[in-house]
Amino acid sequence: MSVPSKSLLERVLVTNDDGIDAPGLVIAEHVAKSIAKEVWTIAPAEDCSGGSRQLNLHKPLRLQQYGDRRFAVTGSPADCVMIGVGEVMKLQKPDLVVSGVNAGLNIGGDCGFSGTVGAAMTANVLGVPGIALSQAWRERDNIPWKTSQDWLPSVVKDLIDHSSWPWDFVPNINVPAIQSEEVDGVCLAQQGMTTTVAPAIDSRADLRQQKYYWLYLAKDHGEPGPEEDIAILRENKISISPLSRNITDQEALKRLSQGFSNK
Repeated sequence: MSVPSKSLLERVLVTNDDGIDAPGLVIAEHVAKSIAKEVWTIAPAEDCSGGSRQLNLHKPLRLQQYGDRRFAVTGSPADCVMIGVGEVMKLQKPDLVVSGVNAGLNIGGDCGFSGTVGAAMTANVLGVPGIALSQAWRERDNIPWKTSQDWLPSVVKDLIDHSSWPWDFVPNINVPAIQSEEVDGVCLAQQGMTTTVAPAIDSRADLRQQKYYWLYLAKDHGEPGPEEDIAILRENKISISPLSRNITDQEALKRLSQGFSNK
């Protein structure tokens, strides 16, 4: 598959991890419509944030139609990509999977937990280019979605036009929590390695005094280097980090090979 410069893709599959009713999904569909002739949406029926690349292998999945080429799945974002590529669109596979737009950043250590990134990675494993889109926010009830709406169509189009296609990497794009006119451009970035993630656990008891727990992530972005994603975002720029599904630590492999002999 090749895409000549300034041409439209034939078909794009849109998914997310925030669920079929999430406002960011509408923005992702807007992005997809700007680059494709045909857009399909297959998203989780419920919020599946933090699901990474989870697949539901031990329960049946149901598909509910929400409109023309628009479906919800009782499963994870990765399930949605699997069903989209392997069943719903199996006769005419998508040229690209757009995952997002997530409500909140997916940078640094977040990427390993993110269902948004996980869906795009799942597409990559299936041989379909995938891209992850996320919008930062400061107030949950006042997310600057218009910034993503205004900027992402041209950013994604430029990536398609000016990089080797189809991608063998997953672009992870994060939009800062500012108004559209405040964005100071787009910049390539390293996945931040100074960001640390720790479990934060809220322990409670129900009326029968049985314990239950709410999990969330406590994050510390530390002091990032100038090329890291969080540093780029702090400069009011949109960050693009090319991610790979090959998670081999090449430097560690070299070090180990000096003292460890294969048997």
